[in-house]
Amino acid sequence: MIQAKCSRYLQRGQPARRTPIINRDDYTIVATYGAEYRGIVQYYLLAGDVQRLHRLRWVMLSSLLRTLASKHHSTPTRMARKHQAKIITPSGPRVCFEATLHREGRKPLVARFGGIPLQRQKTAVIDDRQPDGLHHPRKELITRLLKRRCELCEQTGHMNVHHVRTLAELGPPGPTQPAWAAVMARRKRKALVVCDTCHDHIHAGQPTTLTA
Repeated sequence: MIQAKCSRYLQRGQPARRTPIINRDDYTIVATYGAEYRGIVQYYLLAGDVQRLHRLRWVMLSSLLRTLASKHHSTPTRMARKHQAKIITPSGPRVCFEATLHREGRKPLVARFGGIPLQRQKTAVIDDRQPDGLHHPRKELITRLLKRRCELCEQTGHMNVHHVRTLAELGPPGPTQPAWAAVMARRKRKALVVCDTCHDHIHAGQPTTLTA
């Protein structure tokens, strides 16, 4: 597990900077590493050998400092001096690394990496919550397809979706505009759910049966 978790922060076996987040502010970078490290450690606090996560902490910290150093064109050592702090925990003082986001007229935000004692907690509770099943409403086009009813002739069965890239492709309104194009223009839709027959007539330029 430790090898798998470390691999995300390694390149050719050595801790490396994380280029995708290098342009973010210091607070966000430290907060990202801190949240990832904290989540792993808290999950494994029941393990009898949780102290072996020191390896993961070193790899992640080295990657964090190299990311900050690359951002500021500095060195990891200077970044360590700048962000190092000491906090008090139930197990005594611990060294961590912090970044502060100052906000005008409000309390500053502090992001922290480390500072978690790697000591087994027999009373630790792992709360693996089940997904709450958030309801995501279907897209309107999917709802129309599920009705399995042609929007031109109202026949039921297998449906197709006829697309146009822009409403301008439907042409000007009038007697020369096809019935299917008039329906799409009236509804301001670039997609029309039609049966196989109407779909063939559209592409063949033949009149379609319009009941909508």
